[in-house]
Amino acid sequence: MKNARQRKAMQIRRWAGGLARVALSVLFAGLFYFGWLAVFLGAFKDSGVPVKAVLWVIAPVITAAGFAAGLAVARRLTKARGEGFLRTLIWPLVGCILGAVAVVWFGPMLIVFGMFLVGTGSVALRELITQTPLGND
Repeated sequence: MKNARQRKAMQIRRWAGGLARVALSVLFAGLFYFGWLAVFLGAFKDSGVPVKAVLWVIAPVITAAGFAAGLAVARRLTKARGEGFLRTLIWPLVGCILGAVAVVWFGPMLIVFGMFLVGTGSVALRELITQTPLGND
């Protein structure tokens, strides 16, 4: 009976830690996105087409870097095991790119919704996969 209770408590702690890491990751992604947006809005009027294109292309990369930075900070705060920054960056980068590509056809300024929806999903999936002990149940 005590073993079952301890196991349940460990599962709850693991889920709470994962949820905290995802939440902090989303917060950092928002901060990075707003930083990109400030640069974008400042440079948009006075720049040519190539600069505008580069700014649009780097939006998912900057946002994904925010997700990864948030995960790195959260891992440190929750004392969770983790991977290097670049290995962590792959998950949100793929999510942000897929989200941006899926939504850009409705208007380029709407990519933020796709990036955050799919980016958050990819981070949550990464946490679920990397934090779940397989075959221990």
